[in-house]
Amino acid sequence: MGPVLVTGGGGQLASDLERLLTDRAAVAAPSRAELDISDDDAVRSAFASLEPELVFNCAAFHNVDLCETEEDRSFEVNARSVKRLAQLCAETGGRLVHLSTNYVFDGAREEPYAEHDAPNPRSVYAMSKLAGEHAALAYCDRALVVRTAGLYGMHGSASKGGNFVTRMVARAREEGAQLRMVADQRLSPTYTRDLAAVLLDAVDKDVTGVLHLTAADECSWFEFTQAIMEIAQLQVSIEPVSTTRPPGGANRPLNGVLARPGADAAGLPRLRHWHDALDDYMREAGLARTAGVHTDSA
Repeated sequence: MGPVLVTGGGGQLASDLERLLTDRAAVAAPSRAELDISDDDAVRSAFASLEPELVFNCAAFHNVDLCETEEDRSFEVNARSVKRLAQLCAETGGRLVHLSTNYVFDGAREEPYAEHDAPNPRSVYAMSKLAGEHAALAYCDRALVVRTAGLYGMHGSASKGGNFVTRMVARAREEGAQLRMVADQRLSPTYTRDLAAVLLDAVDKDVTGVLHLTAADECSWFEFTQAIMEIAQLQVSIEPVSTTRPPGGANRPLNGVLARPGADAAGLPRLRHWHDALDDYMREAGLARTAGVHTDSA
């Protein structure tokens, strides 16, 4: 494998990709401070210096509510910058793997969404990410777009003050803590270490187009939070609530579960059940205090 560029270095998925790729290729994983993908000159300079044969675009503007008021920045990072990356990959004969989101679907139906289902974005964030998908596929023939959901990993998410798991554990440990969590938004929360391994498998199989890759099975954010507290053995009240959209806030899909007939047809392995992955992650992160709980994979 030739040189690899991973944008969004230091983030959850980018860090796991860098770790897995180190023994296979020369890898550059610059942080946003080191490489802002919306800076065309900087990106072109990075390509000239590294000459990457493969680019993983893990960089994004993903503060969903902030995107509603910063539309230009949202499209600049999530769409226009992806177009530039795709163009440079095409010019140099490279491959682009672009990470996208389950938010491109409106979440209005009960069934999981497959790769062939028509997107219907309902927020600026979702629209900008869908535009980025189109840009990747339109400008780079060897592009792979991967939609995923609810990412968490060892390196957290700097822009969000840690990942969902660490934030919930921290809040639960506060004196007199009581949590309220939406019970009507469903998804398949995904451990980035598992996702990174399957992404490399997709690259090895030279898969292009659109794929859905998430942990197996599904849960609500409320059920996910319950599992976090169970594994951490934290006794805290969790109140299930319904989704409400504050003034100026983003529209979040209630059904964010993704089906994967395209990934199955490509012969890619299924990721573990979300509970099994969560248990392993929390143990390695030093957040678990319970005996192992096994959940059969779907």
